[in-house]
Amino acid sequence: MKISVLIPAFNEEHNIEETIKGIKKSEHKFDQDTKLSIVVIDDGSSDKTYEKARQTGVEVIRLDENVGKGGALNHGMKMADGDIVVFLDADLKESSHEFYKLVLPIIKGDADAVIAKFKPVKTKGGFGLVKGLAFYGVRLFTGEKVTCALSGQRAFKREILEEIGRIPDGYGLEVGMLIDILKKGYKVKEVEVDMYHDVTGRNIKGFMHRGKQFFDILKVLLKKIGERKQIA
Repeated sequence: MKISVLIPAFNEEHNIEETIKGIKKSEHKFDQDTKLSIVVIDDGSSDKTYEKARQTGVEVIRLDENVGKGGALNHGMKMADGDIVVFLDADLKESSHEFYKLVLPIIKGDADAVIAKFKPVKTKGGFGLVKGLAFYGVRLFTGEKVTCALSGQRAFKREILEEIGRIPDGYGLEVGMLIDILKKGYKVKEVEVDMYHDVTGRNIKGFMHRGKQFFDILKVLLKKIGERKQIA
């Protein structure tokens, strides 16, 4: 059994080392025969993300320009040879050690893909519009109620990623991938974790981020509607 962890990172010099260390701390959660590989994809960072990731001894891919999370993950997939592939954000810090909770259900045969379910945060973010769009979008196309459709912390059987092909670009990638996976009949499970990461607040930067996220997800859903009409 081999597990490949992919970490797309853009200007995460303050977080990347702790995130990698947290992942390594969980190696004892698996059998001795299980091999863990970590690949960081430096998505055109202008800080010292690349250098700090290299210092931890993991594999690091350096992209000359920022291509976005989906593009970075597609580059990472070229290096991921694990039976199970995990996507993790670079800003999880030491809470990344909880990633093993995403992998164990797949090893046990209880799921084909697992999504991390974060505990509610005390800091107020948006007004729930993006989360609502993701939830009802997934339900519209699959009939399934997935409460954490936006979560970027996920684990997959390798064959799932091979079947769905290229990972979508933009902030709608999680929703788009989830719809495709569920429509193909794979079993998706949500698992509670004690992870945490940076949360965008109720400020101009935060609202701009959520606005971009909303429209990216909307574009994905509209594309899915177009595809369904073509089939019909």
